[in-house]
Amino acid sequence: MPKIDIASVPLKTGSTYPEPYNAEMEGRSSLKLGDAGGLTQFGANLVMLAPGAKSSLRHYHMEQDEFAMVTQGTCTLIDDHGETPLSVGDCVAWPAGDANGHHIVNTSPEEARFLVIGTRTPTETGYYSDIDMMVKDDAKGFAFTRKDGTPIEGND
Repeated sequence: MPKIDIASVPLKTGSTYPEPYNAEMEGRSSLKLGDAGGLTQFGANLVMLAPGAKSSLRHYHMEQDEFAMVTQGTCTLIDDHGETPLSVGDCVAWPAGDANGHHIVNTSPEEARFLVIGTRTPTETGYYSDIDMMVKDDAKGFAFTRKDGTPIEGND
């Protein structure tokens, strides 16, 4: 496999979250390195967080494992256990089905980066710990709803 030219990988900004939650992803961007290398069994993304930005809403996955390693700067893991400082080389992992809602926040004055690797499964259900929202992913794509499956008002 040839070396991935990171400079040629499209920068992804924003989120797929419905309003008003997508606005909370201001300052987050990523490079889909696994996609650029043609990977299909797992995703590998370099996530960049501006000062004050967060990786996602606090969430957990039912079918997909997730792993992250800080590659630049310092940030804070926020999960059901509290806040944990992370610096370059620190790793965190979330097995599929572990209902530990988590995200990473850059509380420093400098940009932070981390590599996140996760399983790709044909279907997935994710839950958001701090709000009444879940996501289902299948061959038709992402669908965000309330946790009971009802539509999120204004996004149906």
